[in-house]
Amino acid sequence: MSGQATALNLCRNWFEDQGWKPFSFQIQAWSAALNGECGIVNAPTGSGKTYSLLLPAIAAGMLRSGREAEGVQLIWITPIRALAKEIEQSARKAIDGMGSSWEVGTRTGDTSQKVKQAQKTKLPQVLITTPESIHVMLSNKGYAKLFRNLDTVVIDEWHELMGSKRAVQCELFLSKFRKLSPALKTWGISATIGNMDESIEVLMGLDGVESARLIKASLTKSLVVEPVLPDEVETLPWAGHLGIRLLEKVVPLIHENQSTLIFTNTRAQAEIWYQNILEVDPSLAGIIAMHHSAISKDVRNWVEEALYDGNLKAVVCTSSLDLGVDFRPVDCVVQIGSPKGVSRFVQRAGRSGHRPGATSTIHFVPTHSLELLECAALRKAIDHNTNEDRIPYLRSLDVLIQYLVTLAVSDGFESEVLLSEVRSTTSYFSISDEEWHWCLDFIVRGGQSLAAYDDYHKVVKEDGVFKVVSRKVAMRHKFNIGTIVSSMMVKVKLQKGSFLGHVEEYFVSKLMPGDSFWFAGRCLELVRFRGVEATVRLSKATTGAVPSYMGGRMPLSAELGHFLREKLEEAATAQTFEDPELALIQPIIRLQKERSMVPTNAQFLIEYLEDKEGHHLFVYPFEGRLVHEGMASLLAYRLGLFGPQTFSIAMNDYGFELLSDQPIPIQDAIDSDIFSATALREDLVSSLNESEMMQRRFRDIAQISGLIFTGYPGKNMSTKQLVSSTKLMYEVFKDYEPDNLLLRQAYEEVHEFQLEEARMRAALDRIATQETVLQHLAHPSPLSFPILVDRLRETMGNESLAQRIKRMQLDFG
Repeated sequence: MSGQATALNLCRNWFEDQGWKPFSFQIQAWSAALNGECGIVNAPTGSGKTYSLLLPAIAAGMLRSGREAEGVQLIWITPIRALAKEIEQSARKAIDGMGSSWEVGTRTGDTSQKVKQAQKTKLPQVLITTPESIHVMLSNKGYAKLFRNLDTVVIDEWHELMGSKRAVQCELFLSKFRKLSPALKTWGISATIGNMDESIEVLMGLDGVESARLIKASLTKSLVVEPVLPDEVETLPWAGHLGIRLLEKVVPLIHENQSTLIFTNTRAQAEIWYQNILEVDPSLAGIIAMHHSAISKDVRNWVEEALYDGNLKAVVCTSSLDLGVDFRPVDCVVQIGSPKGVSRFVQRAGRSGHRPGATSTIHFVPTHSLELLECAALRKAIDHNTNEDRIPYLRSLDVLIQYLVTLAVSDGFESEVLLSEVRSTTSYFSISDEEWHWCLDFIVRGGQSLAAYDDYHKVVKEDGVFKVVSRKVAMRHKFNIGTIVSSMMVKVKLQKGSFLGHVEEYFVSKLMPGDSFWFAGRCLELVRFRGVEATVRLSKATTGAVPSYMGGRMPLSAELGHFLREKLEEAATAQTFEDPELALIQPIIRLQKERSMVPTNAQFLIEYLEDKEGHHLFVYPFEGRLVHEGMASLLAYRLGLFGPQTFSIAMNDYGFELLSDQPIPIQDAIDSDIFSATALREDLVSSLNESEMMQRRFRDIAQISGLIFTGYPGKNMSTKQLVSSTKLMYEVFKDYEPDNLLLRQAYEEVHEFQLEEARMRAALDRIATQETVLQHLAHPSPLSFPILVDRLRETMGNESLAQRIKRMQLDFG
């Protein structure tokens, strides 16, 4: 019997010992991996994707002997630390059951310093880690010896990494591993995404894409979307994002199920829901918990273990458990508010029924009346197997510069050798010699503008090898490795107790000693705030602020926007409804018709309202808030060409508002084809505060590239210092080195990822084919109301805003 056949039998036998029967896709993956092939396994959540690639790696390893069996054989990349523990448990179970002598270890930001130190000289055969940790290991001298016997790299949840710079990190370390081990097998595990072919190209690199396999499960995951509906639609506010009014409909779901995950879209929303559930039902104290990324690692680990062991009835969580571990006890999932994307919704739904053949059920809780349409739209999108694209980052020079210094810190590199490796990636295959040498010059002498400053002379060239010789530079760089740039975080620590987690600096800087706020499920009083630590004590107050986080608003995806427009038309024209949400929302639809009209898919609605605030223009592309932000600025600029005029801008996922103290010449503008995509790039540049947007984007690029050192652990630069330092650097480059490649990158990222220029162009092209309908209003319409509220939210506190919304709804409803 051949070695491949023997290994395949090992996989089959272990599966049979568990009482399982392998799916066809698992057998295909076993055979392909054992045959030395590379590719992506694409299967539904909970179908056994992990064992489709874990088992053949272990089985093949059991047949190796001698020196080639030493050291790390399998690297398993996970995008979130929470998954590492689950993968480790699965690996140990399989290794013990198959009779392998392999060792398993993890390496993440949570790993102790003692373990990390030991791993510098010896790695376990199975290493479960993150992209950032691999780059940290590449910064250690002698890394090539550690990875010399590496056989397989599996990147789990590849679809989650694809649309981020962490995917670029993966491309770079894979190019290095392929150089060290030419026979390296590369595999990805991915949920379905719209651009799966492109995802394979990015993972496999230029040389591996032709022979790569896509192993697709023929399983159809049954998914049921159950709306949590009020008895009357009037119960729901016309605007909002919390959904607390349906709390009493959610609590029974907790009691009806063994365990429940309650997903919120923001950490602040999770804190509010956790607090309110306990207020409504104190009997849940001790058996309900909260999980989000700002809570301390110890608390998160406790929650994950308690949920896995079946000791919790419910966990209120954010995307920190999106990919969550295989929590078999979870039989109910609740989504608070629209997730704004189909793939995210399906991913969260898959946390229930997370076993082969089981049905996933997700309960959708609308936070305002128009979200009823989004629930129906999500159901239709799922029925049509719709998935969003994940747009990859290309030519991210900040990540490349960081990688160059990483290798220079360890054993150094030769320019031409490394350039060949880098050009084998999809991200950098088109990098020119000129751009490459610009990057080298940047790390050696700081480029054209910073050559006079020694701090930017990080790398030296000795005998053709680029290396870091300064211990200070090396230490600073190791603290800087990574591409996740977040707002400055402040430690929250009890005065006489434990560390609770982190809040963003901008939130705690607004508090005075004695002020109360809710965090980690407790009401806390600020004692003092110094440096990067906020000291607190438990408070007896019943009210207090809830930390909000800057990254909290997700935009509507283009795919969901398409189905939302369809469901809006159906709600307005159909006589009977299959979706209960469309039947319930009819009073709102009737009111929209009375005050304005409901656009069909062939119509583009614009509303005009004059009141004591001024002249309001409401425009409804249904393309998500990022596109609307750019489109609103574009429209304001083009309207300004008719005559000087100042506008206030507000937007949500359905549309945007322009508010002026003068009449807005919208009919003349429509007649002049104001929504044309012609000269879009030029007009966007003229219309936006592009300098401010570029500065914000440049701030991230400066941190990733090492241009700005944000400080050592516990001594971080403040947000104010960071902003001023990067602004100064930005202005220097803009004035004295306008062709700086990092400046160019900021410009490209603003247009591609922040303004979503390609999506905006497609929306304008669609609008050009539609009938534009201008409606003059006497009172705000239900569609316009949430946009009005979004503008008020920026200037009013939560409590006064809630009162204002209630009064407005009574006045206008």
